[in-house]
Amino acid sequence: MSAAKQLPVLDTSVAPSAARKVGDLKPDLLLTQEHNMCPGCGEPLVLRSFLEALSELDVAQRSIGILGVGCYTSFGMTMDVDLVQALHGRAPSIATGVKRMRPDSIVFTLQGDGDMVNEGLQEVLHTAARGENVTCILLNNGVFGETGGHMTATTVLGQRTKNSLEGRDAAYHGYPILIGDLLARLEGAAYVARGSVHNAGAVARTKKMLKRAFEIQRDGGGFTFVEVLTMCPTGWFIPTGEGPDYMHSTLGEVHVMGELKADGRIKSTEELHEENAKRQQEIEARLAAGGLEEDS
Repeated sequence: MSAAKQLPVLDTSVAPSAARKVGDLKPDLLLTQEHNMCPGCGEPLVLRSFLEALSELDVAQRSIGILGVGCYTSFGMTMDVDLVQALHGRAPSIATGVKRMRPDSIVFTLQGDGDMVNEGLQEVLHTAARGENVTCILLNNGVFGETGGHMTATTVLGQRTKNSLEGRDAAYHGYPILIGDLLARLEGAAYVARGSVHNAGAVARTKKMLKRAFEIQRDGGGFTFVEVLTMCPTGWFIPTGEGPDYMHSTLGEVHVMGELKADGRIKSTEELHEENAKRQQEIEARLAAGGLEEDS
């Protein structure tokens, strides 16, 4: 058996003698890196990811975004993409009209869980059922962040919000809606995925999901949906630095990350949980054996 490859150890006590730029600090479609989000908010990471995906696919000049109502609405002033502002919850229906009038455009919605799953659940369900060739992006943090941090339809059991200070209780508040699971079972949905931005690896995987969703739309494949779990330390009543771990251990344990529908195959959240657990066990075993990379 070959010896495990040893990872290099870098001396960080002094500055490197030479530095190499590996990518742009700011996506071309992002007008400014300044934003009005709270410290620790995960939504700016999603903004960067889908703008990079649009640029890499070379479809930015024919892209049209439909903004829902939430904290993220202010992104309309910071991205160089044609935009339409929707009423609360109605973005998928507006996207339908835009796409039918301009079928060669790449049309996407940007919505929060309050906007999409509370205010406009029927809009996204019917848009998916019709198989409209648009992409809906959901920013899910389990709270109405813009209006004070109260509970939404995606808030998980036990999660604290402004109106569930002791945690969401099933007997009193009901159960969370797993919107990705609902959409994946609709015939008109071509691609349904759930990602997150709680660490660098998750951001990279989420960007791939967004890019694939846009590719399917570009090729006329039908309705695509990407849900992204994002941090909201302010709405969760926790210190900023604890946001990523809290997100992963609360929302991430219920709204499990992965592809719920791809290439015609549907997976449940339970299946994704098993796959993720198995993958984590394999990674830990390989790390214990000496590293993730093997000698060729």
